[in-house]
Amino acid sequence: MVRKEPQAGVGGRCPICGAPTEVGFRPFCSKRCRDVDLARWLGGGYAIAGNATDEEDGDSPLTGDGRESDSNEDDN
Repeated sequence: MVRKEPQAGVGGRCPICGAPTEVGFRPFCSKRCRDVDLARWLGGGYAIAGNATDEEDGDSPLTGDGRESDSNEDDN
């Protein structure tokens, strides 16, 4: 049986520490750097920029009584 060792340097550099990546942890170099990245995501350290939507601005498609508004409502 041929045993393969993880290859260093395949795939670039670790985005956390800059060390060569390891195949088993790609795109990171180790379990530690992979866990650091996960902790940053879970802790809100990363954010995706974008415009706020109407719902995020507080404008809701609901009427004041909690029902959804009907924009096709006839005003007679």
